[in-house]
Amino acid sequence: MLLDFEKPIFELENKLRDMKKLAEDSGVDVVKAIASLEEQIDKLKKETFSNLTRWQRVQLSRHPDRPYTLDYIYEITDDFIELHGDRQVADDKAMVGGFGTVDGETIMFIGQQKGRNTKQRQERNFGMANPEGYRKALRLMKIAEKFNKPIVTLIDTPGAFPGLEAEQRGQAEAIARNIQEMCMLKVPVICIVIGEGASGGAIAIAIGDKVMMLENTWYSVISPESCSSILWRSWEYKEQAAEALKLTAIDMQEAKIIDEIIKEPLGGAHTDLNWMSKEVKKVILKNIKALKKLNPEKRIEQRIEKFSKMGVVHD
Repeated sequence: MLLDFEKPIFELENKLRDMKKLAEDSGVDVVKAIASLEEQIDKLKKETFSNLTRWQRVQLSRHPDRPYTLDYIYEITDDFIELHGDRQVADDKAMVGGFGTVDGETIMFIGQQKGRNTKQRQERNFGMANPEGYRKALRLMKIAEKFNKPIVTLIDTPGAFPGLEAEQRGQAEAIARNIQEMCMLKVPVICIVIGEGASGGAIAIAIGDKVMMLENTWYSVISPESCSSILWRSWEYKEQAAEALKLTAIDMQEAKIIDEIIKEPLGGAHTDLNWMSKEVKKVILKNIKALKKLNPEKRIEQRIEKFSKMGVVHD
């Protein structure tokens, strides 16, 4: 999939491929021309991706090739044992989790999982969890707490599932309970937005000692399209809505909603999963090491204080 703002780069890369093929087929010396074009492409990439609008970052966060939760887990961990079910209703496949070992450190990983193709997306419900998904996540958090293992949540959801059956089974209560319980967990909790971070569906697994976002992700109470449909009765104003919402990682850090931005490779996380996973792994291990130095009571106190300060206005 090619995004609109990537087209000029794609056209130059096509020219470069043609030029290299010409050199191979005809033996014509085009070394200088190739070097010049490569420099031009590199410059254009840097200019394009360092000046993205908020809506363009939203588009990048939804790129179909972008790594999802399980992609990171399998790259980061030496082994991973997935755990299933909420022990009440069902096993929600939109929410995944389990124990994984990272450089000898056992960690409970939890996150939303989207699908790559139509069948997978239907099975994963497009990454939109039902109440049983959030109860499953909480069950896994409690297991981690019981065995004194740190928790890492990977957030990537367009929101909690908005269906009638989800409301009937207590969607709001499940999200609210997760928020309450996560505040009081005695083990280190690290939350990372790896794609979309929409509404209560995201915050239900985003209460942690450290909250981070990848560079080209977004985190907001509502998506730009939904905001546009409410304010303008049309999705056509999604770009204006994205600007007004101030939902990027930079905006969130300035508002002190998150603690850190994790840099992505030029072009987005999907261009180099191996490099991106190493960066995420490095950040996870560094923060777990620092958080383990605090006693549980201190961590809980700091966690509650951190979220209590958000949105407070002083005269």
